Amino acid sequence: METSFYKNPRPSWLMRQFWKISGGDRYILERSTYSDQVKYTCMGGIVLATGAMAALAGGYAFYTIFAPKGDAIDDIKTIAASGHYDPTDIPTLVLATIFGLFWGAIIFNIDRFIVTSTGKGDGTEAITRQELKSALPRLIMGTIIAFTISKPVEIRMFKSEIDAQLYQTQLEAQKQYEIKTRKNFEDRIKDLDKENSGIQNNIEHYMKVIAVKDSLWNLETSKGQGGRGEGEGPMARSYKAERDRVEGEMNRFISLNKSKIDDIQKRRTQMNGELEVALKKNKTVSAGLDGLLERIKISHELAPGISLFITLLFMAIELTPIFFKLMLIKGPYDYMEENIKDLVKAQNGIEIQHDYYKDKEGLERDLVIHHEVNRMTSMKVRVVQAQKELNEYIIDSWKAKQKEDIDNNLEAYVTTLKGETAPVVENDSGQEEEAQKDTGFTLS
Repeated sequence: METSFYKNPRPSWLMRQFWKISGGDRYILERSTYSDQVKYTCMGGIVLATGAMAALAGGYAFYTIFAPKGDAIDDIKTIAASGHYDPTDIPTLVLATIFGLFWGAIIFNIDRFIVTSTGKGDGTEAITRQELKSALPRLIMGTIIAFTISKPVEIRMFKSEIDAQLYQTQLEAQKQYEIKTRKNFEDRIKDLDKENSGIQNNIEHYMKVIAVKDSLWNLETSKGQGGRGEGEGPMARSYKAERDRVEGEMNRFISLNKSKIDDIQKRRTQMNGELEVALKKNKTVSAGLDGLLERIKISHELAPGISLFITLLFMAIELTPIFFKLMLIKGPYDYMEENIKDLVKAQNGIEIQHDYYKDKEGLERDLVIHHEVNRMTSMKVRVVQAQKELNEYIIDSWKAKQKEDIDNNLEAYVTTLKGETAPVVENDSGQEEEAQKDTGFTLS
């Protein structure tokens, strides 16, 4: 706007884009004051910033949810060994970027709708109860959006602390899983040992007897008994024979129970393999404690006060444009906008009589009169009425002419006797037809 006493700085391309984001009318803003231009530029900047933060938060949340779950225990070992660790999963990162942009666009459009649809209140700085009541749905939507943005940002800000706590959580979970798993397999192994105890007791008994016989044989052959000297005498041979007999019985017993012993040993080996698999699975399960929910939970446990502060900060950013518009004092832009709206309504034949009547709840309502619609409706009604009157006149004139034709040529319309050939008359469409013979006389 340029006058003899005031000239606005020329708005830049970027400023005009912020106007568009905030829902401002470029035509009016270019003719308004600089302060109005700055107001709508700031509102557009807040909406854009919120959409950008939503894109980052949504992308990070998507990546945290769908990225391969890492084992914080192994990660700590890797960092300690190599000094660095890069767990980025490229395919998930690409998908997270796409989702983040899509999510940011959704939040951006919702915020833009909230800001542009929020009225300016009563044009004063004070926010009345009625204004808050009218803005309540938008405030609720803004609060929900603030929560969805703040949580992913929060866990990213506390990533180092969360990773350290996650290490302890996974370590404790892995230990607990291992204790429970080993206890479960120990009970199963004990049941297997009970089944094998009878066979092992008999074999151990044979082994003890053989050991005693070997000891006696060694004593007899080395020193002898009764001073007979060294060497294998009759007593030593009897010990050896007894030892061989017991060993043979043990071998026969083992041979008879070989299939059962092999089956127990096979089951024990299989059970040890299952134990190793279960322990590895426990490691995978404990590594799965790396999702978005677990990280949010840890962040709340680590710093509940800071977590609340971050949430309130994003709520303030999200709700600022709404409160800003409620506290906005009307300026030249607002009056010019109202003037243009009234001109558009007047040009289209729309009249609004404010607070014209009260509804059933006692609230003042506006009366909206659509003059252009009423004019077209009235014209249409008159045209239909005129057509109706013309149709009636045509029918009456036609009826009078038909009466005159009948009076002038009655014989052509009436048959005097039943069965006589009726005269052929010409109908209105110019076609010839024979008078009907069903009755004594019939009108054609």
